[in-house]
Parts: sequence; structure tokens; C-alpha cells
Amino acid sequence: MNKLLTTVFAFAVASVTALSAQAQEVKGDVKAGEGKIAMCIGCHGIQGYQASFPEVHKVPMISGQGAKYIVAALNAYKKGERKHPTMRGIADTLSDQDMADVAAYYEQHGKAEGAGAKAAREPSAQVAELLKKGACVSCHGDNFSKPIDPSYPKVAGQHADYLFVALKSYKSEKSAQVGRANGVMGGVAKQFSNAELKALSGYLGSLEGDLKTLPQSKFR
Repeated sequence: MNKLLTTVFAFAVASVTALSAQAQEVKGDVKAGEGKIAMCIGCHGIQGYQASFPEVHKVPMISGQGAKYIVAALNAYKKGERKHPTMRGIADTLSDQDMADVAAYYEQHGKAEGAGAKAAREPSAQVAELLKKGACVSCHGDNFSKPIDPSYPKVAGQHADYLFVALKSYKSEKSAQVGRANGVMGGVAKQFSNAELKALSGYLGSLEGDLKTLPQSKFR
């Protein structure tokens, strides 16, 4: 990891530690969360559903995702650190307790269906070099499905087109509607061309992981 990434990594760890401590103050309730997901299921509860902003891509799978990551992501949308009009509008309506409850629900939603990460397949030589350059496993953990901090996402098996759009967003700094402010991920993503980010996304999306799209009862 180069000097720049070492610096931003240290800063991000301190920030995440503070966020994690804050998140621990609000305990999520799975049953309460089940009654608060009406705004989520219209996109995240439909198999193959595609968003059209900032470009066409499948919406991310969140069933089985870590609760603290979901809370961190929602807070980032609420604060404008992640720029996405729809998600910001939703996050703005949620209290800290709402976020914790929704996150608790989705974390267990995947587990209830027998999810579980499997051994990773080997990347190509090109992708292996890209993964090493980005030090991806150092944050996202074994098989990219066991993050070293619960505020980091599981990425194994996530939709490749979504991962590509998300990674590109860390490189965007001037758009009023697209972009993500994160020191570590910004430093990582800016090392790569879009073609390289697409190769990384394709590999990560091909892995077996915990993430799923599980339709709620209204869509069955």
C-alpha cells in the first residue's frame, strides 16, 4: 500500500471506529424492521430489477449484507457523502432507530434462506494483480465476504454492473448528483482505469457469497 493509501486508510479506520461506536448506541430490532421496509422492497425486493441512474444497472442485493454497513451507507446518503437523489430522499426520512431496525432485518434476511460464502475461485493473472494493487482483501476479508470491520460491505457475489458503477462513483468529484466521498475507496478507485474497475467488478460479482435478492411477501 503506497503512502497516500496508508494515510487515508488510517484516517478511515479512525472514522469507522467512531461510526461503529455511534451505531452500537442504537440496537436494531428485526421485527420492527420488517414493518419499515416498504420503501426498500420496490427496488431491492425484486429479482433482476434495474435502476436507470446514474446509468442502467441492477440494484444491489442487500439481504445478507452486514447491518452496520447498511446503517453506514444510509447515513452517508443522508449526509450527502453518497450522492444519489432517490437514496438521499429515502434516508432523510429515517431516524437512527429506523436505520438500525431496517439494517437488522436485512442482515438476517439472507441468513434465514441458508446463505453462506463458499471458497473463492481463482482470479485471472490480470485481476489478481489488480486485487493486489488495490489491497482489496485487506478490508473486505476472506473471499471478499468477511469484512475486517462490520461497517465495510460484503462484495462477493454482488451484481457486477452495480459494483462497477459504485467503484466509478468514488472517482467522481465534480458532479452534483453522482459521487461518493470516502478517503480509502477514493484512493483505491483512482488508481484504476474504468476498464480495470470493470474487470475487478466482474470477478467479484462471479464469486459465491452471502448476498441475495429475496422477494418479500408482497411480490410473491
